[in-house]
Order: sequence, then structure tokens, then C-alpha cells
Amino acid sequence: MFIHPGFDPVAISIGPVAIRWYGLMYLLGFLSGWLLGRYRAKQSWRGWTVTQVDDFVTYVILGVVLGGRLGYVLFYQPQFIWTDPLEIFAIWHGGMSFHGGLLGVIVACWWFARRHGKSIFDVGDFVAPLIAPGLFFGRLGNFINAELWGRVTDGPWGMVFPGAGAVPRHASQLYEATLEGLVLFLLVWFYSASPRPKGAVGGAFLVGYGAFRFIVEFARQPDAHLGYIAFGWLTMGQILCVPMILFGAWLMVRNR
Repeated sequence: MFIHPGFDPVAISIGPVAIRWYGLMYLLGFLSGWLLGRYRAKQSWRGWTVTQVDDFVTYVILGVVLGGRLGYVLFYQPQFIWTDPLEIFAIWHGGMSFHGGLLGVIVACWWFARRHGKSIFDVGDFVAPLIAPGLFFGRLGNFINAELWGRVTDGPWGMVFPGAGAVPRHASQLYEATLEGLVLFLLVWFYSASPRPKGAVGGAFLVGYGAFRFIVEFARQPDAHLGYIAFGWLTMGQILCVPMILFGAWLMVRNR
């Protein structure tokens, strides 16, 4: 059994200015995606240029932040819409949804594609391998903050989290960082190294993330105010993964 180190959520404090670990993880996620995107552009991947990548980063940041917050409210806290509408915009209070962020990125890809005369499938294929490193850093941020912990376990790898009682739990944040971050990045990156039909690389990302997230949800504690949606085991995260997997599979086979 392990004990969570109980990290200070504030990484750097200079006078009244406090920089939190979670914010740094977001910064590292965007930075890693930007650098990898520039690397791909220098390899002349489907005609992309470094300048286009630099421009695209702005679209992605807006899509992730706005989509992630709106998705969290719609999927997990819809009561905010009529009880406290201003809370929808309170990003500093925490609460971001990957599925909402993904929808935000899709909208950003569509907008960017229209402005630059590209196919949305080309844009999606370009950005798909760049997302997983951001997921890796994001889940590390969850672990540092001791949030989104896993279900109770009697395995020797269990960890006691502050605020979660004295029982050991799955460190599901680290499971997700490994599968949705490192493993998914390697799979999609090397899959995209060979010529693929338009949309196939984006589809591979959707299938991979959806499958990994669906599996990890069996170890992750469901949101207290939602619990299990059906059958005593199905969670909201798993429900949201099903259309991802189906749509991703369609993208991978539609041009074969």
C-alpha cells in the first residue's frame, strides 16, 4: 500500500502570484503539442507549414478551455445552467471534461480548416497524435491535486488519498496518464507515420482513447453526484466513450 505524497497544489508562489501545478500541466500539454506539431510540419506532413501550426495552436487552446468547461457543465453539472449561470465560466474553480474539450477541438479544427482552405479530416489527422501528451500531463495534474481518485482496492498497489478516507484506492489518474497519454501517443504517432486515408488517423485516436478510457473507468471512482448510470457499473465517462469509438471506427474504415 502507498500513501499519496500530499503535494502542495501551488508549484511557485511569488508574492500574491501563485502558479498551480495543474496550470503548469496544461502549459506543458500545449507546449508539447505545439513542438510536436512544428516537427511534423517541418517534415512537410500533408503540406502543413510551421506558420500554420503556430496559428492553429490558438484555435486549439480556445477549443480545449471553452469546450472542456462547457462539456463539464453539460455532462456533469447541468444544474449550474439554471441555479448559478456564472459558475459556468468559473474555470478557476476546477472542473473540465475531456469529452467537452474534444468537441471544442473538433469545432476549432472545422473553423481553422475553413479559414485555411483545408479538409477538416486533414486537420483532424494532423492534430490527433498531438493530443495524447496533453492528456498525460493533465492526468499527472489530477494526481498531484489528489483528485479523481480510483475505487477502493485491496491490491498491494492501492494508495491512500487525502480526502478519500483511510482505505487504499486505485491511482486511476496514473493508469490514465499511462494508457491515454504515453501508450496512445505511441500508437497514433507511429500509425500516422505511414500514408493513411483521410480521417483514419483521427479515427485511430478516437478508438484508442475511447477504449482506454472505457477500461480505466472500471477502476475510477464515479462522480459522487452521478454514481453509476446503469447496470450498477456503467458510468457517464463510459457512455460518452461509446459514440467516440463508433465514430472513430467509421472514420478508419470508410475509405477502405
